[in-house]
Amino acid sequence: MNRLSKKLSDIKKNNNKALVAYLVAGDPDIETTIDLMKLFVESGVDIIEIGVPFTDPIAEGPVIQKAHDRALKNNTSLELIFKMVAEYRKFDDKTPLVLMGYLNTFIFHKKLIEKNHNDVVDSILVVDIPGEFDLEDYGIKNKYINTISLISPTTKKDRIESIAKNSSGFVYYVTLRGVTGASNLDVNEINENIEEIKKHASVPTLAGFGIKSTEDAKLLSKCSDGVIVGSSIVQMIEENSKSKEFDRIKEYITELKMAIS
Repeated sequence: MNRLSKKLSDIKKNNNKALVAYLVAGDPDIETTIDLMKLFVESGVDIIEIGVPFTDPIAEGPVIQKAHDRALKNNTSLELIFKMVAEYRKFDDKTPLVLMGYLNTFIFHKKLIEKNHNDVVDSILVVDIPGEFDLEDYGIKNKYINTISLISPTTKKDRIESIAKNSSGFVYYVTLRGVTGASNLDVNEINENIEEIKKHASVPTLAGFGIKSTEDAKLLSKCSDGVIVGSSIVQMIEENSKSKEFDRIKEYITELKMAIS
């Protein structure tokens, strides 16, 4: 059982919900990313999702796309991210870390990923592959790393069953049609789809995309095993990147944690 599975199991045993916070590695710089990761955990985050910068992040809305651009201008590569995470692990060897990125990046760095031995990254979410597939289907083998599957509102029921049954780590349910940071959550549709996923999945189902307010988080935590918050946090990082005063992020995360507790 890796860090992610253990953390989610412990959360479930205590009848709690998981809070996952997202940021883009290297935005505004690597040192600040490490500081933000520490702040996340101190504020109540259970799992950190790290965006791997990519030139064409098709699933992302404008806020996160700009963060990818800024990180790429800082020459943030997957190799640098692994070094960053290794540095972070000196301070925290318990919090699960999930990389979120695009297939070309992971294929290009196949050897780097295969050398990861449960001491750095716990899981990888590949945005642009079918949910039924995992890293091994693309020739990347590492028994220590889960491949997180995505299920969206447009996924057909027969595929939901297939994806859910083959998922590891957790199922990432995309709460809306569109890109990250969009709005207009359809709560009834979300409830129905998560209920369908839970019929077949042996791992928790977490909800992400479009969660902005504590009310959103509270609402979605009722039907899911936890929530993933990204665009709102990335926006705050951008707004405070020069001053590096991130008190509002700490307050926001604390409020989210209270809302889903």
